[in-house]
Amino acid sequence: MTSFNLRQLKIGPGEEHREALELELPAFAFGGQLYIPVPEQVVAELVVNRALTGTLFTLALTARLHGPCHRCLGDAVIDLPIRSREYQAASSDDEELRTPYVEGDELAVSDWARDAVSLALPDKILCSSDCAGLCQLCGENLNENPHAHERDSVDPRWEALEALRNEL
Repeated sequence: MTSFNLRQLKIGPGEEHREALELELPAFAFGGQLYIPVPEQVVAELVVNRALTGTLFTLALTARLHGPCHRCLGDAVIDLPIRSREYQAASSDDEELRTPYVEGDELAVSDWARDAVSLALPDKILCSSDCAGLCQLCGENLNENPHAHERDSVDPRWEALEALRNEL
């Protein structure tokens, strides 16, 4: 896991430090499915800004995830541009002014990137925006073979209601 040693920074208030980091992204379990980052190593830009009251961290990267489509279970690829910010107060015991990614003098960049990517995931990951999904009756992929089934027969579970409707 990639971390950044904050002790190596020699910047004062009002100064900025920029650095390109190569960090490892883990696989994501989302909706019961596994999504793999390709490549596993991504280049991220870390920016550290010092102020009188604390430190502002900015992380920018682009993650590409491969996994199953939510509708048709085919291959889906999603590119996620990530831009995340965290703040660490210089001297405050208030938890809202402290980032969970700083432990002592180490910034856990991989953990931060993992959380930022998981927050950027859409509700449903699709192979394309117009994915037709799977047929409800036969399970065939409607993107490859669009078709419709004739519904002549009544489901036997509904026969009692059908008989009641005919009586009324």
